[in-house]
Amino acid sequence: MNNKYEKYIREDGKVAVLYSPGFGAGWYSWNTQYEGLAFDADLVRAVLADDLDEVVRIAKDRYPGAYLGGAEDLQIAWMNNGDCFEIDEYDGNESIHVIGSRSYLIA
Repeated sequence: MNNKYEKYIREDGKVAVLYSPGFGAGWYSWNTQYEGLAFDADLVRAVLADDLDEVVRIAKDRYPGAYLGGAEDLQIAWMNNGDCFEIDEYDGNESIHVIGSRSYLIA
């Protein structure tokens, strides 16, 4: 499932990616059916404003059924527009691994 969302892009062209580096629950990795949880501009604005209640309200409204553990640990990674990356998770602790901007073949 892929809900509509707008990405948050800074003036320097960097794209905001939300992830949860704290142990316990993965924000995106536990909800991969909702790509917007990693990119949604309104969620990013709420994180930038340090407004956890607004983060949870937006996520519940736009991504029904998503597990919202990890919301309190949300961080923003600023990625180059067009870079490939993955959000990896171990025991709820998410990390971002940049693959790069080259084209890749995937079997």
